[in-house]
Amino acid sequence: MSRLLLFNKPFGVLSQFTDHGSPTMRATLSDFIGVKGVYPAGRLDRDSEGLLLLTDDGRLQARIADPRFKLPKTYLVQVEGDPQEPELERLRQGVRLKDGMTLPAEVACIDAPDLWPRDPPIRQRKSIPDSWVKITIREGRNRQVRRMTAAVGLPTLRLVRWSIGDWTVEGIAPGQFEEIFV
Repeated sequence: MSRLLLFNKPFGVLSQFTDHGSPTMRATLSDFIGVKGVYPAGRLDRDSEGLLLLTDDGRLQARIADPRFKLPKTYLVQVEGDPQEPELERLRQGVRLKDGMTLPAEVACIDAPDLWPRDPPIRQRKSIPDSWVKITIREGRNRQVRRMTAAVGLPTLRLVRWSIGDWTVEGIAPGQFEEIFV
């Protein structure tokens, strides 16, 4: 059996156990996870929150992280603006980014989800509305969801990875993890 940790990565935490690239010490996985022998299966940007999977099984790690397996990743995304059908349809069809076209995404407007507060909080602007969309992608380019929403005129304010495949962060507090065996 393989050990799998479902970690709710807080905002500002690096998706690695050490910080070699900064003169100031930034928060890393080692600040939250004391389990030996597990490694992240993929990445989640420092300014993103939510589900990060860690495992002790190299094959499982590759299957989760490798885009060839097209494991769906669902994000709850707070965007600046009021998404209209043309922007949503562009996301559904795929968006041209500097590194090429994205695969089509599943996209829907949603009510504001009942999430934990973010620290620091999202800036609110009286003159510009914000909205929430749920986006599911099956590839994993660098900062892909942020680049996709920006490309259609909806800059991302907050990005929470909610699920990877059948695994979800639901019920796991920020900075906490749930351990399962698969």
